Amino acid sequence: MLGASGGWRILRRCCSSSFSPLPRAQRALRLRVREALGAREPAGEVKVQGWVRSVRSQKEVLFLHINDGSSLENLQVVADPSLENRDLTFGSAVEVQGKLVKSPHRMQNVELKAETIRVVGPCDIWSFPLKMKERHPLEYVRQFPHLRCRNNALGSLLRIRSEATAAIHSFFQDNGYVHIHTPIITSNDCEGAGELFQIEVMEDLFKTTTNAVLSKCPRDVELFHKYIAPAQKDRLEQMLKNKFLIIPYTEAVEILKRASQTFTFKPEWGCDLQTEHEKYLVKHCGEVPVFVINYPYDLKPFYMRDNEDGPQHTAAAVDLLVPGIGELCGGSLREERLPFLESRLQRLGLTDAYQWYLDLRKFGSVPHGGFGMGFERYLQCILGVDNIKDVIPFPRFSHSCLL
Repeated sequence: MLGASGGWRILRRCCSSSFSPLPRAQRALRLRVREALGAREPAGEVKVQGWVRSVRSQKEVLFLHINDGSSLENLQVVADPSLENRDLTFGSAVEVQGKLVKSPHRMQNVELKAETIRVVGPCDIWSFPLKMKERHPLEYVRQFPHLRCRNNALGSLLRIRSEATAAIHSFFQDNGYVHIHTPIITSNDCEGAGELFQIEVMEDLFKTTTNAVLSKCPRDVELFHKYIAPAQKDRLEQMLKNKFLIIPYTEAVEILKRASQTFTFKPEWGCDLQTEHEKYLVKHCGEVPVFVINYPYDLKPFYMRDNEDGPQHTAAAVDLLVPGIGELCGGSLREERLPFLESRLQRLGLTDAYQWYLDLRKFGSVPHGGFGMGFERYLQCILGVDNIKDVIPFPRFSHSCLL
């Protein structure tokens, strides 16, 4: 399989008959900023590409800080002032060729002594929304989803998000799990959290361009001949090892009722716990993770296992609440007993719609359970980020669908 660099070389050869590589003597070793910063010894001809983070021109020397996204730290470039030009500004994309030399500063091991500086892409600093050496609030940066990866804070969040994703996948692969892709669009509103909508085929669907179709499409469209909803269960799972408490839902409601705090939503047995309730329970229990178990049976989806208790009928469900966030994980034992499932689906009038689910119980079912973790909430938890919008690369929320 070709790597990215190999594919790019072939593409250049295919698209340009005049392509010819430079003589070996003229080639410079291309380094990422992270690699340059990690160099222990000076090096010969090297080439570094990146964005200019700061420009400081003095009478005898020109200082640049550049970054290519491979590191939070910037690489310092020192150059003759004659190499400066009007396009060399904060935010511009540059290619710098020169030598890695020992830096006189204690905070960095090497710096790049430039021989040539080429501005690949100029940047209009007056209209560029990110300003040099300015700490922009996350609310401000959120307005520019296409540029916010150039901000240090968001760049750090994206790196951690990538590492967290890889770590979770690695955990499951090491433990024998198989990763599958569940449908994004489904006819099963399994937890009541999705709003069903209908998709219809338009007569001129294949007679117009995609943009024209999208502009004419009504909000209710029937493409699959049934109601559909965004899938709610496409979530990664992870085991959490920490000190924690376990309290039944009934006890949690009693704690909330005795609280001196006034809640927007009054806590009552049989009602779902709101975020304000969840955060209070965590605080009440000493700011440690809390498992709330055995939720009201009628509050939970049909597939959760009946505890067969009374008079307060509950299901074998569990939520993991964590400090500052509220619910992080939710799960349950699944109802593996076919008669129980048939009885409940019949009462709900869902037998025909979920016949496929009953088949899973008829043909070799076993006792089992499952849970899901909100990945963005996990990132909020480990990073202490207040707003979930700031841990999502391209957040979508009410009245905002930028890009």
